[in-house]
Amino acid sequence: MFSHVMLGVNDIEASKKFYDATLGALGIAPGKIDPKGRCVYMTPTGILLLTKPINGEPACHGNGSTIGFAAETPALADAWHAAGVANGGTACEDAPGIRSGAGMDLYLAYLRDPDGNKLCALHRV
Repeated sequence: MFSHVMLGVNDIEASKKFYDATLGALGIAPGKIDPKGRCVYMTPTGILLLTKPINGEPACHGNGSTIGFAAETPALADAWHAAGVANGGTACEDAPGIRSGAGMDLYLAYLRDPDGNKLCALHRV
């Protein structure tokens, strides 16, 4: 359904450090800086881009927005969470663990990135 997600960030290097660590915990290669100064993460299933807003205004998080990343195991979701906290992220929501609802169990871990964007690592139990 989605081709890519682009997030506005205020400090490309700080955000790259955070996303290299968290996405690296999920087996994704470090981001590459493109000629426009954006950080790009390419995978077979989609693209994540980090950029300073083109209008020159400061980046801000979307209230009510969450970007989810697939984790193959609960251990990888935990590693993603730990890498995020160690690299400028902030834990949010409940601690990583199983949440039940709508007839399914999900293992979820939540973080906010250095710019306040809400992120989730999700493993379908």
